[in-house]
Amino acid sequence: MNPVVEKYGKILLPLITPYDENEEVDYGKYEELINYVIEKDVCDSLIVTGTTGEASLLTFEERVKLLKTAVKAAAGRKPVIAGTGCASTKETIALTKEAEKLGIELCLVVAPFYNKPTQEGLYNHYKKLAESVKTDILLYNIPIFVGVNLDPETVAKLAPMKNIVGIKDEAGINPTQVTDFFMATKDIDPDFAVYNGDDVMLLPTIVQGAMGIVSGGAHIYGHEIRAIFEAFEKGDNAKAKEIFDRLYEFCKSCGQNGRILPNSIIRPAIEAVSGVKLGPARGPLAPATEEELEVTMGILKAQGKL
Repeated sequence: MNPVVEKYGKILLPLITPYDENEEVDYGKYEELINYVIEKDVCDSLIVTGTTGEASLLTFEERVKLLKTAVKAAAGRKPVIAGTGCASTKETIALTKEAEKLGIELCLVVAPFYNKPTQEGLYNHYKKLAESVKTDILLYNIPIFVGVNLDPETVAKLAPMKNIVGIKDEAGINPTQVTDFFMATKDIDPDFAVYNGDDVMLLPTIVQGAMGIVSGGAHIYGHEIRAIFEAFEKGDNAKAKEIFDRLYEFCKSCGQNGRILPNSIIRPAIEAVSGVKLGPARGPLAPATEEELEVTMGILKAQGKL
């Protein structure tokens, strides 16, 4: 088995960040959510301040406090992975070093957002990070948010670095790029891990060899996601497809009305299923409408989740 997958598993769950009525981070509810997902065993590892955790809407200090809260709450029951990508190389290094101080051994690092660096800029960013910290680094490619694609050729240049151990790819933008990443790295580092980062692309990327998924939907569908992997590995493609269709239907509903970041809809859905009060998404994300919630909650009810 791939050493990264062996240590962190196939289902990496990016924790949603709870807020109170004033949009302040509710660290108590964060602990409650962590206990919930661990006790329900819906994932193999926890990711703090990823895209689902609204990292770009959090301050540096809030992200550090969430890391500390997660490490304490998880108490060794599940590995904690730190989302430490920031807009600048300097801040990315600083946040990754904070994770390192907490004993976190793997950081998920999104490509710098807003700046749209060249491939050379992306290479230099990750190279400087890798040389500045001891933690392992999982590259994170999500061009729909950051504005640039981390090209397979650039990943191939980064793969020889000892602490760059894999990549998470938001596969909906380029459905075949998972294969490109495998082909670009297989002769450089056979243990380079490739994770899918898009719930609605789970089954298509498993076929391409994706070793696991970073899934916000796992808050609710963790057991189904595990069953999809198991069915595929047993060669029961019909069962894998049947279960995948349920996940797909739910996740597509969270993107109603052109929502790119599904948090406004997925928050109340997770809250309804888990019973953990999460609050609305932080501005500028608009809250879910009654019509949107009617659709998503209807799917959860029809699937027996509520």
